[in-house]
Amino acid sequence: MDEFFKMDIFFVVATAAVFLGMVLCAVAMLYIIKILKNIDHITENVSEESDEMRGDIAILRSKIRQEGVKFRHFSEFFTNFVSRRKSRKKT
Repeated sequence: MDEFFKMDIFFVVATAAVFLGMVLCAVAMLYIIKILKNIDHITENVSEESDEMRGDIAILRSKIRQEGVKFRHFSEFFTNFVSRRKSRKKT
């Protein structure tokens, strides 16, 4: 009878440990999902910015080809770039 009592205690403790492990794994998975969503948001922002930079550089290149190298085009490019970054930081 003493052996059956020990087996029951073992199974109760083992069941509690497995349940606690499953709960901890579920919580860890929730945090991992939240981190992955943040990474996805960051990559979308980087992609949008790179597309805008590509467009700005294309405009700059076309202006340079049409009118030659002028300091004004470079200053307009960097002014637009800085103003866009400031407006994004405000929002």
